[in-house]
Parts: sequence; C-alpha cells; structure tokens
Amino acid sequence: FPDTRYTLAISADDCTGCAQCVEVCPVRSPEASGRRAINMVEYGPLREANREQFRYFQKLPVNDRSRVDFGTVRGAQFLEPLFEFSGACAGCGETPYLKLVSQLFGDRLMVANATGCSSIYGGNLPTTPWTHNAEGRGPAWSNSLFEDNAEFGLGMRVASDARLAEARRLLGLLAPRLEDCDVEALLTAPQRTESQLRQQRGRVAALCRALEALGDDAHAQRLLSVADHLVRRSVWIVGGDGWAYDIGSSGVDHVLASGRDVNLLVLDTEVYSNTGGQASKATPIGAVAKFAFGGKQVPKKDLALQAIAYGNVFVARVALGSNPQQTLLALREAEAYPGPSLILAYSHCIAHGINMQKGMDQQKRAVHSGYWPLIRYNPEVRGSGENPFILDSQRPTLTFGEYAENELRYRMLRKTNPDQAQALMDSAQAQVTAKYRLYEEMAATGSESESPQ
Repeated sequence: FPDTRYTLAISADDCTGCAQCVEVCPVRSPEASGRRAINMVEYGPLREANREQFRYFQKLPVNDRSRVDFGTVRGAQFLEPLFEFSGACAGCGETPYLKLVSQLFGDRLMVANATGCSSIYGGNLPTTPWTHNAEGRGPAWSNSLFEDNAEFGLGMRVASDARLAEARRLLGLLAPRLEDCDVEALLTAPQRTESQLRQQRGRVAALCRALEALGDDAHAQRLLSVADHLVRRSVWIVGGDGWAYDIGSSGVDHVLASGRDVNLLVLDTEVYSNTGGQASKATPIGAVAKFAFGGKQVPKKDLALQAIAYGNVFVARVALGSNPQQTLLALREAEAYPGPSLILAYSHCIAHGINMQKGMDQQKRAVHSGYWPLIRYNPEVRGSGENPFILDSQRPTLTFGEYAENELRYRMLRKTNPDQAQALMDSAQAQVTAKYRLYEEMAATGSESESPQ
C-alpha cells in the first residue's frame, strides 16, 4: 500500500510485502514476529505492581469538603469523586455528569437509575463505579426499569421524608433526656452549604452516642435507626432520553407535577444507545437511526418547555463541553431548589458517528449552532421580580449544517438520498432558528408579564 505506511494488510496472503508498510505490518514485521492480537503473559507480577501503586494512590489525602470552593470549575475538581472506574465506552459523554454530581453532593446522594447505558456501567456487578469515602459513606444507588424509574425515585424521596419525620418526632419525645445534645440545632439548623452539613453530621454523631448511652430504651433504639436522615438527603433520578422522553415519560411528568424535592438528570444521547441505536422522541430531525433510516422526519421533543409550563419546576439545559461553569451552576441551583428539578444534559455518544476523542468539541458546536441552547429556569427568582428564564448561550455563530457535518448520523443520509438529506437539513435549520428566537423572547420577557392572569 504505497500511499501510506500505516495501512496494514488483512492477512499474510493479502500482503504484497511492499517496502512502505513492512516495518509496521503485524504479519511481515520482524519486530512483531510471533505476536498475536492477544498475547498471554504472567499475571502475578503485573498485579502486584499495580496493587502497590493503587495502595499509594488510595493513601493520598482528600480535601476537606467544607473548605473547597464549590462555585468554580477549578474548585469543584478538588472534591473527591464517588463515581469512578466505569465500564462505559471510551469518551462517553454521560459519565462526566455523574462524576460531577458525585463530587458536588457526595455521600448524601440517593440515586434511582433507569435501565440503559447508565445502569449498565453504573451497576455492572459484582463491581460498581459508585464508591465510598474514607468514612465509609457513599451514594445509595439502585436501578429500576424504563417504565417506572421516575416513580421509583419518587418513592426514595417519600421514604426519606417519612424517616425524617419519624426522627424529628422521636427527637422531640427524647429531648428532655438528651441534655448533652443540641436538639434545637438538630431540628432547625440550615443545611445548604457544605460547612453547615458538616456541622449537622457532627451533631448527629453526638446524638447517636447519647442514644447508645440510653441502652435498650425503645424510643432511643428507634431514633438510632433513623437518625442519619436528620442530614439532608439529595435524591437524583437518572436515566437516558429513551426513559425520559419515551417509555418513562408519563412517570417523569408525574414526578415533576408532584412538587416533591427531587432532581431528574436526563443524559440525552438522542437515541436508545444501550440497545443498538433506535430512534427516540429525543432524536433530532434529519438524523439517521434504527427505525429512522430515511432520517428522522419530525423535530425533537422539547422536554424543557414542557417542564417549564408547570411554572414551579427548576429546568436547565446544559452541555459540559461547551460551558462547564454553567453546568456546575445549574446542578447546584437544581439541588438547592426545594422542589422538582430537571437537568437535560447533552451527552455525545458513539452512536452519533463521531471521533469520541473530540466529543467535547462537538458539544461546543451543538451550542454554537443554536441547536442546543443553554438555559436555566429558576422559579425562585420570581420573588425578586426577575425573569426566571435565563438564556446562558450566545446567538448562533454556526449553522446547523456545520454542526451536523461532523456526525455520521447526518452525513450518511446525504450519500444514500441527497435530496431528502438537504430537505431535512433545511427543515432542521428552520426549526433551530425558530426555537432560538422563542427562547430569546422568553429571556427578554419580565416575570410580571408571564404570571398567570
């Protein structure tokens, strides 16, 4: 193969033995003689060397969470991740969001994970990437089905609230016997900042010691079993677009309408990634996928606008590769919001037909083309007379076609049916332009004019 020295022969019979590739050819190269695709070596020495390196790594000190700046991307990276070593595809666009959530909310996390990619690499038992800190605490994680994961996560919130109510009731009954505990602070102290949460953990630890001193008292033993719920829990319902936009959409809507303090994180790959790349309601117009081989004919469902219509749901659309600071801000605001929140996270995927090493660059193109505008809708700011809808991204500087050109899911239709491809590209551009104008109008509208009449 004289055009390039890096094009390799398929087999010895096919190889021409030309001087251009013989040095790197796995068949002819003297250096590679006797080597195969898989070469067996003794495992013991490799294992012991890596064990020692891992032991050293595990001994490195972890930063005090109460002294870390959560508000900046740089500061957040000093936080210990409790999601690590996943079995996701190399370059997966989903896992960075989960790692960041585990860093921000740590061992207070309770995760309900819908079936899909995130449940496969999240619970590929007997191993799991969800881990614990030096205190032995870590996220509580469980998987449920496509069709009921939202309700499953809501159940986590209801159960946690019930245990908290029981803990508060028992604490009131036992208060006269807990003279060494700050019962008032246990019941009323704020738990928003990490330093406040750390103080509450200290108070709960002191409470548990006092309860153990009370011996076999029934109320004391019961309170001891639920005392940990006095530390505020952070419930996250996680899944892909197949769950949130399609099969579990009614459950998502039910949870958003519940008013409960739950957070929904949608890892939007715009296709059923885990089951082979079938089209979902999140698949954009013009993209080729299974069951949409002629290109998706209708636009992507706008789940953000549907959630915003409730008026009391925190909503954000984020893309970590485009604006990590906006992603960080949205996650923190969502968790702090005392009601339902929905985060739609752009997640590049191997099913898009891109170079996965440059997935974050493709996220930037999605935002800069106006296809994936970055937004935050925070109902709490209405109280100060401000507009709850914030458009965090700038006006498009790329066309939709310039973004789509980098993805095989769009290019392949141009090869098989160029007229259809062009018609869908024109329609997609019109949709992007119209939607961005709508978002601009919403961002420019004051909260007074959008209030119900």
